[in-house]
Formats: sequence, structure tokens, C-alpha cells
Amino acid sequence: MPEFADDLFLQIAAVLAVAAVVGAIALTLRQPLVVSFIAVGILVGPAVLGIVEEEAAVAVLAEIGIAMLLFVVGLKLDLRMIRSVGPVALVAGLGQIAITGVLGLGLALALGLDMVPALYVAVALTFSSTIIIVKLLSDKREIDQLHGRIAVGVLIVQDIVVVIVIILVTAFAGGGDDGVATEVLGIIGKGAALVIGLAILMRWVLCPVMHRLAHLPELLVLAAVAWALGLAALTEELGFSVEVGAFLAGVALASTPFRDALGARLVPLRDFLLLFFFVDLGVAVELDLVIDQIWTAIILALFVLLSKPLIILGVMGVMRYRRRVSFQTGIALAQISEFSLILAALGLSLGQIDRATVGLITAVGLITISLSTYLILYVESLYERLEARLAIFERASPRPDADERDDAPPHVIVFGLGRYGLDLAIGLRDGGQRVLGVDFDPRALEGAAGAGLSTLYGDAQDPELPESLPLAGVHTVVSTLRLHDADRALLHALRQHGFEGRVALTA
Repeated sequence: MPEFADDLFLQIAAVLAVAAVVGAIALTLRQPLVVSFIAVGILVGPAVLGIVEEEAAVAVLAEIGIAMLLFVVGLKLDLRMIRSVGPVALVAGLGQIAITGVLGLGLALALGLDMVPALYVAVALTFSSTIIIVKLLSDKREIDQLHGRIAVGVLIVQDIVVVIVIILVTAFAGGGDDGVATEVLGIIGKGAALVIGLAILMRWVLCPVMHRLAHLPELLVLAAVAWALGLAALTEELGFSVEVGAFLAGVALASTPFRDALGARLVPLRDFLLLFFFVDLGVAVELDLVIDQIWTAIILALFVLLSKPLIILGVMGVMRYRRRVSFQTGIALAQISEFSLILAALGLSLGQIDRATVGLITAVGLITISLSTYLILYVESLYERLEARLAIFERASPRPDADERDDAPPHVIVFGLGRYGLDLAIGLRDGGQRVLGVDFDPRALEGAAGAGLSTLYGDAQDPELPESLPLAGVHTVVSTLRLHDADRALLHALRQHGFEGRVALTA
């Protein structure tokens, strides 16, 4: 047993070393880190270096990383935002799945695949990668913009469809469909019970508990991680995916004043664990099968990269969204999903498809994920080149792009809302400045809110906190803290995040 533990430890240490080297090379070549992580996964897998031999441990770390990714996304999307994009997410999600599936089936049959493998390939092409989309949009700070919220909504719709597809495949493989309706109805019933239970917890339990734990920021973060993983595990047991549970866990805390601080503190943990998702992806790659299917995979990949944005453009155009938002949403969805690989593995285990079909789906996944990464990162430049040609996808009277969150940004941010800080913030407010007060003491925040100030839960020593601050439009940041280490940490973090306004610190 000790030898196994030592071997696993060495595997993870070696993976991190390879990731650091490949990441440094990618940085030098100005390539996206996501693409470098995909390369790391293939390099350390059995197809190349063979460093990773124990798949189970890496898979667990990968699942935790996925859960953290969706939890952070849920923290940024409160219920008001979800209601605003729900209809378009449902219509665009189901419309894209249906159209891509039908066209993909025709293309797969035209390329010479038999009916059952062609069906698997067609279904695999319909879903988009939650991991890639959310990671890249989060890095670009676009996850809570309109196109980011619609893309996340479509992904949630796709996740639910994936669950139903897996139920159908498993049931039909069992030799009959008598229990299919029962299983689907059971999933719907479990989902309704889950949502009702979550609403009760949000209303009467979560907020008071988080307020009590907020006196110790480290304990608050620990409790949030436990909540996210616990709900993710529960939803997986109920027949849903880990992603759905983690996302709902984040949404449940999105209405609390601790959402921004939690999101900022969890970003480094999220990014570290997501590396193992790409390693897990690389472990599953069989290069000989991928190479054998490469030209067919290229044709199918081009179909995905072109058809999904066009379908989303058409559907959202009919719903009167502007072409820029529709184009950004469509480009974000232009790849196939990690669930497509899971579906292929299920089909192989059931004997419905062979290893060649699995290799084909894997090859399409690697190509579309890699290329769509560049499309998402450079979507603005691409849109400028295609803007005139995309006019056919915009109605004569499109809906306005106004964001739901139209609160005016602050002029001044005050850290520390004790007696001195609170008096200072009130004085600035009375002098005509829009003021945001930041503190990690819930009682101080309640007192400031009672005085009519806008407040935010946060720790000045958290290096990721400035990322969640509305710094655009802020001309002055004031710290009333009497902790020199905290002031220095805050000053360094503001500079790292590009803040160019004035900073006043207590000496």
C-alpha cells in the first residue's frame, strides 16, 4: 500500500512538472493555456510518456475541478439573471440539438458509417463542452455578460438532455423500453424535489449559516466547498450530473453577500484542479485510433465549427437578439462535449459501437476543443471581419442589449467599515460620491447597509478580490485598516489588476 501511494504521488508531481514546462512554452509562444493543458494530457497519458497509470485518482481530481468550475459560475448567476435568459437558452439549446443531430446523422451516413455508429456520432456532435466554454469565458470575464449567461443556460439544457439520452441508451440496450418512461418521469420528479428543497434551504437556512461562518473567511470557504461537492454528489446519486449539482450549489449562494469573495478565493483552486480534467482526457486518448480516423474527423469537426454558430445565429435572430450577442454565443458553443466521450464509452461498453467509432468521436473532440479555444479568445476580431455578412441574422427591430444590472458603478471604494471607515464612507457619500464599502465582518456590513451604503463582503488581503470589484469608473480606493501587511497586500493586488486610480492607505 505505501508503494502505491508513493507511485501515485510521483505521478502527480511529474504531471505538475510537465504542465509547468508546457505552460511556460505556451506563454512564450502566446498560445492559450487551455490548448497547452490538452497537450499535457496527451503527453502524460499512456499514448506518449505513460506517466499517468492510475486513472481513478486523476478522474476524482478532475471531477472535483469540474464541480468547482460550475460552482463558481453559479455564484455569478443569481435567479434574476437565470429568469432573463431561461427562454432563449431553452429554445436555442433544444433547437441546436435537434438541427445539429439531424444534419450530423446525414453527414455521418454520407461518410460511410453504419446506422448505429452514425447515430452515436450525430448525438455526440450536438453537445458542447461545459469545461472549455466556462473556463475561457471566465478567464475573459465574460461569463456574466449576456452572451455568457445564454451560453451557460444552453449548457444546462444540454446536460439535462444528456442525462435523458444516457437513460434511453441504457434502457434500450437492456432489451426493452417498458421502464424508460418510468425512469424519465422519475428523473423529472427527483429534479422537482431537488429544486423545492433547494428553495427552502435558500430561504431559511443557507444565508443565516453563511453569516455565522463569515467571521472566519477560511471556514466560510471550507463550508462553501463542502456545500458544492455535497450537492454535486447528491445530484449524481439522483441520476443527474456533477455539473448540475455544483451549478445549483453556486446559484443557491449567489444571492448572499459572500458570492464575490467566495468566487475570488476559489479561482486558484479551480484552475489547479481543472488541469487534471485535461490529464484525464489525455489518458483516454488512443492515438492510433485517432490517426486512423483523422480525415473523417476533420470533416465532422468543420461541420461542428460552422454549423453550431450558424444555427445559434438563426435561432437567436428569430428571437430578436442582436447579431453580436448571437455570434458570440454561437462561437462559444462550437465544439463537442466531454459528455460526448462519456456517451461513446457507454456505447462501447454496451457493444453498440466499436473502438474505431470511439476514436472518431475522440478525434473530433480534440480538434473542435482546440480550434474553438482560439475562436472564443479572438471572437471580437472575427466578428469585426464578418459583421456586414451577419446582417441577415438580425431582425429589423432587435431587442435592446441593455443589461439587467444597470446600477451605477462606485466612485470610491472604502476598505474597513469600523467606526472610522463608516464615518469616512458616509462623509464621502454625503459629499456626492458613490461609495462601495468592503469588509469581512458581517456586523460591520449590516451597520453600513443600515446607513444606506452599498456593501461587499471581502478580505483586503485576498489577492483575487480586486477581480470581483467594480473598478471601472472608480477613481479612489481608501483603506482604513490599521494592518500594514493587509494594506501592502491590497496595494499590490490593485496594481496587479491594472488599477490606475488613487489609493489612500492608513499609516
